Amino acid sequence: MASSSGTSSGSSTMVTNSGSDEDLQALMNERKRKRMISNRESARRSRMRKQKHLDDLVAQVSQLQNENHQILTRVSITTQRYLNVEAENSVLRAQANELSHRLQSLNDIIDSLNGCNNNIGGGDGGGDCGGFNVAMIGFNEMVDHSFINPFNLAYLNQPIMASADNNMFQY
Repeated sequence: MASSSGTSSGSSTMVTNSGSDEDLQALMNERKRKRMISNRESARRSRMRKQKHLDDLVAQVSQLQNENHQILTRVSITTQRYLNVEAENSVLRAQANELSHRLQSLNDIIDSLNGCNNNIGGGDGGGDCGGFNVAMIGFNEMVDHSFINPFNLAYLNQPIMASADNNMFQY
């Protein structure tokens, strides 16, 4: 009997153990389910943050591309203006150089004429004026000579070349 009561007593603890195992299993299943829901929610929030970050980066790329395009446009306009000003400066330098040469030629002619006039009025009646002996050649003949007569100098009658650009002095 002891054995049968021990057996029946053992089976009742088994029933109690299986009940607590089921409760424990249910508790563990509930925890698993809550953890799974929590993980899913966390993953969803993470995906949302990642998508927002990606959207922000795409918007930033678009903004930077617009800024880059504007900068390139400004650089292109500035480069074109620079080239125009450089071309105008080149024309002006050439004109200044030509005018400087003309002025120098005219000053040389004036100096030559002044030197000849001083020699003509001199006391000895003779002198060297631009390679001419003033005693042998009269003043009228000297004026007709092409070196002394500025109207006979072909290089002085050249027009000043200018740019055909209408915007030459606009800023």
